[in-house]
Amino acid sequence: MNAVHGAVQATGADTGVAAHYGDPLREQRALVRGQAVVDQSHLGVLTVQGPDRLTWLTTLSSQVLTALAPGQSAETLFLSVQGRVEFAPHVLDDGTRTWLIVEAHELQPLKDWLERMRFALRVEIADRSADVAVVAAVQMPEHVRAASARLSAVEEGLPETEANAGIVLMWTDPWPGVLNGGWAYGITDGHPAAGRCWHQALVARTELVDVLTGPAADGMQLAGSWAAEALRIEAWRPRPGVDTDDRSVPHELDWLRTAVHLEKGCYKGQETVARVHNLGHPPRRLTFLDLDGSEHTVPPAGSEVLLGDRVVGRVTAAQLHHEAGPVALAVLKRAVDPTADLTVRAVPSTSAQQPDDDSHDDAPLEHWAAAQTVVVPPEAGQTVQREKGFLRGPR
Repeated sequence: MNAVHGAVQATGADTGVAAHYGDPLREQRALVRGQAVVDQSHLGVLTVQGPDRLTWLTTLSSQVLTALAPGQSAETLFLSVQGRVEFAPHVLDDGTRTWLIVEAHELQPLKDWLERMRFALRVEIADRSADVAVVAAVQMPEHVRAASARLSAVEEGLPETEANAGIVLMWTDPWPGVLNGGWAYGITDGHPAAGRCWHQALVARTELVDVLTGPAADGMQLAGSWAAEALRIEAWRPRPGVDTDDRSVPHELDWLRTAVHLEKGCYKGQETVARVHNLGHPPRRLTFLDLDGSEHTVPPAGSEVLLGDRVVGRVTAAQLHHEAGPVALAVLKRAVDPTADLTVRAVPSTSAQQPDDDSHDDAPLEHWAAAQTVVVPPEAGQTVQREKGFLRGPR
């Protein structure tokens, strides 16, 4: 809601919505208490309709979706032949169509790819982003749930008197649970996201302003994307296009928990998933960083992570958390000592300098001391063989 007084425009992956509305920490606290909602209308929404939709999506992706019941949520990955993460949609089925909530940058490439993969199957793919919007919350308010049910009823062609009988089109995040067929490389007991709730509801875009600021929203606050990101970072929750790049494999981000079924049949990238899990190690690992708060700033995405003078990784996302202070997620080289103290260094930006302006050439780069908390341990991988004794040393 960029039109709301005090709204500050977000950048990067959240361009198109508000970063905050004047007080990011207060917005975070309200969000945690279930007293705020987040406008995520910049996200893309696709539908896949037809009797073959769930079987077809299962054959293409890392997750088993064939048993997805109306109203149930799931998460899946579409991988490259090399097993690298290309798309990571949030999946919701209503009994007639499957809804895919995706990052804005994923929308058109994913739609184009799905169209190419249709062959003779009975599926129809549609971009619904122009008429359907996403609203997120820790605790979804009843008026948003009602708006989502109205959208569902309209989709099913129900009379207005039966509008409330529609399914609530709301995706519930499974993180950090370990789903059937999944595997956790990181901790399970004591995970910081244990008990976490995060929901994304679909509403008609024509109702979005009223849902967020109308009479029914009285008593609810608006929280910006910064608040949502701070809670995501604290939960170690991977986000496509933010914590991933063109080399990312699911194992590096502990994504086998919720988005990969290790026992399902063949899909593109499966060989890499199985090989890394059974025989090798992911080349990099996600880590959580507690940052020195004395600077009163957070490093921008892409900042370098240093071990001594050596660059060992990069920050993917950082925010100021309302309780923990400045926190970040970073992807590091696998062999970096998990107990080592690190330093984060901002990468110099020359975009604002004139070609003949060298006044800042010698300015020191901002640094933050950083303490690690392991998300994906360096020994991740080779899990099945170690437990079952398939790998044996020489005689």
